[in-house]
Amino acid sequence: MKKFSFILAIGFLAFILFSCVKDNQFVIFVPPSNLELDNIFNINAVPHITLEVSTAEWNRLLASYDINPANEEYILADFDIEGSNLDSSLDSIGIRIRGNTSRRRPEGVEGQVHNPAAPDWHHAHFALSFKKYKKTQRYQNLEKINLKWFKDDANYVREVYCYDLFERFGVWTAPKSSYCMLTIKIKEDQKAAYYGVYQMIESIDEDYLSNRTNSFSATDGNLWKCSYGASLRYPDKSKMGVEDITLDPNTMQTFVYDLKTNKKELVTAETELANFITDFNSKSGDVFKTWVDEKIDVPLLLRTYAVNVMVGMWDDYWANNNNYYMYFDTDGRFYFIPYDYDNTLGTSLLMDSGTQDFLNWGNANNPLIKKIISIQEYKELYVSYLHELIKPENDLFYTPESISRIENWQNMIRTNVPNDTDEDIIIGDNPAYWGNKPQYRLNSQSNNFFNIRSAHIPAQ
Repeated sequence: MKKFSFILAIGFLAFILFSCVKDNQFVIFVPPSNLELDNIFNINAVPHITLEVSTAEWNRLLASYDINPANEEYILADFDIEGSNLDSSLDSIGIRIRGNTSRRRPEGVEGQVHNPAAPDWHHAHFALSFKKYKKTQRYQNLEKINLKWFKDDANYVREVYCYDLFERFGVWTAPKSSYCMLTIKIKEDQKAAYYGVYQMIESIDEDYLSNRTNSFSATDGNLWKCSYGASLRYPDKSKMGVEDITLDPNTMQTFVYDLKTNKKELVTAETELANFITDFNSKSGDVFKTWVDEKIDVPLLLRTYAVNVMVGMWDDYWANNNNYYMYFDTDGRFYFIPYDYDNTLGTSLLMDSGTQDFLNWGNANNPLIKKIISIQEYKELYVSYLHELIKPENDLFYTPESISRIENWQNMIRTNVPNDTDEDIIIGDNPAYWGNKPQYRLNSQSNNFFNIRSAHIPAQ
């Protein structure tokens, strides 16, 4: 991977100049792209992934789900990918079911084994581990890739759009994302199962860090996955740990703050996180500003959250104590990593994500953003980023350009959407059925989410 760093350093340093509040000018640094990652996660291509699994291994996957739907048990499979200069075949990779509330059994109902005569396929999210059974095996220097179906997203675009917007706006901490087609072939069956169009997402792990060596000051620090309840309000070490998702649901251990790197140094990592939470909440005034300037890349964090609230991400840190990662480099500098953006662009609960106040997005008791933008300089910077997102010339959140990008992606995948699960077989234009604002649309001008959201940006 490092050989690419030298190439990138020569030709791919980029700067984006955004005008900011008053007469000040803020320069946003966009780190050099990673050519290999950009090739894998090419937003304008749709490679075809085939996973070949024996009947015995597939039945083991189904049985594990019945024992514990939250399990993280891998099964043995072969991997093939074709298209967009990515052609490759690997044997002996690991695949497992993933997801939270969207986790599903990929065939049949509880207790059933694979039915080769009349299989009842279901969309499900999958995690692929290329090194599970061969420790040195990688695909394009990646250990893992996540495959995600478009649950409750008839537009087939919400999370793809959000991660693309993060990248366009210089938020280099966001994971990479693109489209793919997925086929699952049970080896003993004559006919493979075409699962349709999926989203291919970069896994946030050690490779995620090492692929950003040009961005983080160090990539061997502590990476945490943060789940519901991760408010950053209380330095409670009992909520910090290393998850152990066993097949037995009665013995598995989960934590609000789940350490993903340096697991053998958990005590040190817990102390670092607890001290950060304590300092963030206890310091005030000029002391707090000096501390936060040293500990956080504030412009990067505010750019991240400008995109976050612009796309209406309600199931996030600020509103719902949920769905984010954080990273502390070896100097203790904090980075917020956005994650899980399928419930956006008009799909919402808890609030009207099209009209909710950008300055009071969610729970006022969740301090990370609210306390920082209580500093006038940072509030103005945050608001300026919101305005940059809707400027027509920036090709970011501006309505006509957003609609154009969405329609181009939909046209690219449209003929490949019908699939053997008989689920999500056409592209529509509506938010999730369970959302509180079913009127929002992305493709049409009537009740267009981009128009409505842009109209509620606070005055600069």
